[in-house]
Amino acid sequence: MLPRSGDVLHVNSAASVQFTKPIHFRVIRVLDRPTYDGWLWLEGYELNAVGDAVNRRSIFVKREGLRLLQAAPQPLPHTVRALRRPVSRTPIRTG
Repeated sequence: MLPRSGDVLHVNSAASVQFTKPIHFRVIRVLDRPTYDGWLWLEGYELNAVGDAVNRRSIFVKREGLRLLQAAPQPLPHTVRALRRPVSRTPIRTG
């Protein structure tokens, strides 16, 4: 699973030994840094028990150790607005 912006993840020691105390993490983005195969750099927010962001951080984790708690909402489809009618313009008399 490759996380997307807005996903909420459960991160524990299966993702990295630094997470002996599990955290919930909302992804901002997957960073494009060189890593070992199967590892990711994620930037996002650590969440408290009620889901509020308490700490912005970058974490280095194994992809297979991440568990998705809540997927990001799907983007709305792009809608095309009706074309506007051109405004007729008249010359302005000055002076």
